[in-house]
Amino acid sequence: MSFSQRIRNIQKEILSDAWYTLYRYTYDYLRSDGRWDRQQREAYDRGNGAAVLLYNPEAETILLTSQFRMPTLVNGNPTGFLTEACAGVLDEADPEICIQREILEETGYSVPGVEQVMEVYTSPGAVTERMFLFVAQYNAAMKQNDGGGLAAESEDIELLEWTYKEALEAMENNQIRDAKTLLLLQYAALYGPLKGALSKS
Repeated sequence: MSFSQRIRNIQKEILSDAWYTLYRYTYDYLRSDGRWDRQQREAYDRGNGAAVLLYNPEAETILLTSQFRMPTLVNGNPTGFLTEACAGVLDEADPEICIQREILEETGYSVPGVEQVMEVYTSPGAVTERMFLFVAQYNAAMKQNDGGGLAAESEDIELLEWTYKEALEAMENNQIRDAKTLLLLQYAALYGPLKGALSKS
């Protein structure tokens, strides 16, 4: 049985649209035991996003960012700052265009190409966001500006350049707690540029 045959009578209402949009959905769901169940769920629609792990194979370094995240401050992160891969909300339909723009804005590097390696739902119980995850090479010659994000969007982003070993140690020591960044680093350690660094660490 397809998904569409198990969901019917969907009703949608807006609860808030102050920043992004919070919806409440009411619908009938066909349970696996054959009974129809009337359910309600809230879903926060902040659009889809993209993130990228930038790596320099010659120098064996990666580029990450550090920025303040208010929701983490109120839920156990003492400083509110997170170490993250470069990322942004999609403004265009093409995730590659978006992430290359974000790379330039946040890091100051203009990379010639990116490679998509994953597509994930970040918090499927409450948020609609689908995240497109990429890897891309960078080097010093690609540096175009200082980065740091857009002042018009109140961005204040610090650029971090770590060695492969430092990145692996940060994962092991729970210094990185951002999900998209951990996924990209784990991918890189298993299949990508950090794979060889595992034997050296």
